[in-house]
Amino acid sequence: MIVIKSKREIELMRHPCKVTGEILRELVTYIQPGMSTMDINAYVEDRIAHYNMKPTFKGYGGFPAGACVSVNEEVVHGIPSKDRIIHEGDIVSIDVGATYKGYNSDAARTYPVGQVSAEVQKLIDVTKQSFFEGVKYAMVGYRIHDIGNAVQTYAEKNGMGVIRDYTGHGTGSKLHEDPQIPNYGNPGTGPRIKEGMTLAIEPMLSLGSYDVRVLSNDWTAVTVDGSMSAHYENTVLVTDGEPEILTL
Repeated sequence: MIVIKSKREIELMRHPCKVTGEILRELVTYIQPGMSTMDINAYVEDRIAHYNMKPTFKGYGGFPAGACVSVNEEVVHGIPSKDRIIHEGDIVSIDVGATYKGYNSDAARTYPVGQVSAEVQKLIDVTKQSFFEGVKYAMVGYRIHDIGNAVQTYAEKNGMGVIRDYTGHGTGSKLHEDPQIPNYGNPGTGPRIKEGMTLAIEPMLSLGSYDVRVLSNDWTAVTVDGSMSAHYENTVLVTDGEPEILTL
């Protein structure tokens, strides 16, 4: 069931969404070669606690950390570890949410570690822009798969693989709500978009194939061909006009 949020619920969601956006901006300068993925997670958890909020992901379905920290070919759900050190030329995707009075945020970014190749920087840039191509359709009068079709069209035009096994989703009092929002699809299909929906739109792209597999930890998804992958996500409010991106 798709949940249409009341004005009160929307106002409650604004707080964790704003905090999440701030933390993701801070990570631009925080992430450096030589730190561990657990260092990044600790920073995220500390910043969420500073705002008297809870890390949404910690314990969700048994996930052990407050942030998903995915490196290079890891698409999503990377488990932070003190033994996983990031190096110059890596890319790190951070997916995080905060919970405030029972309402959640959800957003992700991919960061270059030091200098990366032009090809890898293009992957990061195209992934980000594919979100903005998709969010143009998060408006009353369109359908959910219009969003995914716009993501897919832009990504594939730029030579990127569109991950199919993981999708965006509604979010609110539950982290994952209806509807699912694939990053591909046929325009003019799927549920109608209505005012008051709150949608986590999250393109995940790769430099190669879209095929993925899950590691033995039962969480971390990686590209089968070992190609780099990037992730860009925001929580978006559907209004009576232009969509409002709550986690920027």
